[in-house]
Amino acid sequence: MSKIFNTILILLWTYTGLDKLIRWDASRKAFLNQPMPNGLEEVLAYAVPIVELLIALLLLFSITRWWGYLGSILLLTVFTTYVGLIWVGAFPRVPCNCAGVIDSMGWAAHFWMNLGLIGVSIVGMRLESQKD
Repeated sequence: MSKIFNTILILLWTYTGLDKLIRWDASRKAFLNQPMPNGLEEVLAYAVPIVELLIALLLLFSITRWWGYLGSILLLTVFTTYVGLIWVGAFPRVPCNCAGVIDSMGWAAHFWMNLGLIGVSIVGMRLESQKD
C-alpha cells in the first residue's frame, strides 16, 4: 500500500514541477500575478518547481522517503491554505499557477483533492515510520 501512496506523490510532484519548468514563461507570469510582493513572487517562480522536483526525488529513495512525505505534507498544506483562501474570496483576483489538468479544476475540487493528498502523505509517512 505504501508504494501506491509513494507513486501517487512522485507522479504529482514530477508532473507539477516539470510542467512549471516546461511552460516557464507562462508559469513565471502566473507567479508574478499572485497577490503578494513582487520580490517574493519572483523567488517563488524559481523555488516552487525546484522544491516540487526535490520532494519527488526524496520520495524515490527509502533513506529519504520520510523527508519526502514531510515535504509533501508541508507544501500541500501551504497550497491547500492558499486554495481555500481563493475559494472563499479572500483575494481581489483569482490567480493560479497550477499544472495542466489541475488548472481546469474548480477551487472546491482543488481544495478537496489537496486535502486527500495531505491524507495520502500522512498515511505514507506513518507506514514509512513503521518500517523501522
